[in-house]
Amino acid sequence: MLKNDQLDQWDRDNFFHPSTHLAQHARGESANRVIKTASGVFIEDRDGTKLLDAFAGLYCVNVGYGRQEIAEAIADQARELAYYHAYVGHGTEASITLSKMILDRAPKGMSKVYFGLGGSDANETNVKLIWYYNNILGRPEKKKIISRWRGYHGSGLVTGSLTGLELFHKKFDLPVEQVIHTEAPYYYRRKDLGQSEAEFVAHCVAELEALIAREGADTIAAFIGEPVLGTGGIVPPPSGYWEAIQAVLEKHDILLVADEVVTGFGRLGTMFGSDHYGMRPDLITIAKGLTSAYAPLSGSIVGDKMWKVLEQGTDENGPIGHGWTYSAHPIGAAAGVANLKLIDDLGLVQNAGAVGTYLRDQMQAALGDHAHVGEVRGEGMMCAVEFVRDRDDRVFFDAADKIGPQVSAKLLEQDKVIARAMPQGDILGFAPPFCLSREEADQVVAATARAVKTVLG
Repeated sequence: MLKNDQLDQWDRDNFFHPSTHLAQHARGESANRVIKTASGVFIEDRDGTKLLDAFAGLYCVNVGYGRQEIAEAIADQARELAYYHAYVGHGTEASITLSKMILDRAPKGMSKVYFGLGGSDANETNVKLIWYYNNILGRPEKKKIISRWRGYHGSGLVTGSLTGLELFHKKFDLPVEQVIHTEAPYYYRRKDLGQSEAEFVAHCVAELEALIAREGADTIAAFIGEPVLGTGGIVPPPSGYWEAIQAVLEKHDILLVADEVVTGFGRLGTMFGSDHYGMRPDLITIAKGLTSAYAPLSGSIVGDKMWKVLEQGTDENGPIGHGWTYSAHPIGAAAGVANLKLIDDLGLVQNAGAVGTYLRDQMQAALGDHAHVGEVRGEGMMCAVEFVRDRDDRVFFDAADKIGPQVSAKLLEQDKVIARAMPQGDILGFAPPFCLSREEADQVVAATARAVKTVLG
């Protein structure tokens, strides 16, 4: 086995890390950690340090680490058939079975599943299908996509544009012109503190209507949104938000894309966030929870209305010109089948709802009255703590203070618990594996309270 110092040097010399300060890392000014093994909600690095991962990697190891059932399914598939493509009607038992399992669990009105590798490419697929759909219907001008500020939908060219976070736009010449943004349903950060939730929803609707009027409804193809904002701050929508937004979209014949990369397959305590909030999507993006990150796999679930037009398009124009070499990769599909079976067998959707609520309630009890905690919020197995300079007048810290990163660092240093400082605002995010126990939730809460006390008193 290579020595840690050798790996450290190779890492700095050769490895391009995503979302990393490249210069600091290359100079050795930032820490790196080589992860060796993991089980349940715990990971362990090469130095033997054991860490409680309260963010499930990147909201993705939903069933927990070290599940032998999935590892064996991957190995069996690799031995039997490591790869064959899915072009021109080819398939494997794993990919066909997984397609049925997904549609059996999906919201009503969905028709087919197209498989990719990650959430970014799935949303790229969605945009292409939306453009194709409108071209087949003879509406070549109806191509713009509305996203929301603080939404996260990937970091590619179009998907990075859909993402409404400055980090993913700065110096990349994004967003592209066919992507436009509207207000996030972030009630805590509303400009008018006197607004009720219902008034704030009406404000979001008015902003959307005004945007559509400015751009022209005949130019707008779709609206994309996460059921719960994830990387933008773990922000559940105010009551009635999705119903009100959908009424606007239906009035203007604008498709709805539910980005369920984070929420799909149980994170909110329901199989899909769309069902949780009464959304009626035309497309659903899935990825992380599909395999619990045991293998790369994503999907675009296509609704009945769109599917009929896609079929019409191929009758008129021949085979659809879209596909990846690794679409419906059999190893990823085998991991997905085993993962969904495990979620069912262990009752993990129910546990995500119950223990997630417990985690949030305990976090509220521990920190809800702290002078610098503005809000504890979440849904299912998602929780966030937002820090403020003055909670009474809702005065935020300066970005340069980096309070969120400070608390996250102390949490790791003092109690070996991983939570994520969200990229915009002083927000500490939690999204543990669904197998989290109440005892482990207590450990997370106690550690967080200690970290907050160290940083903020």
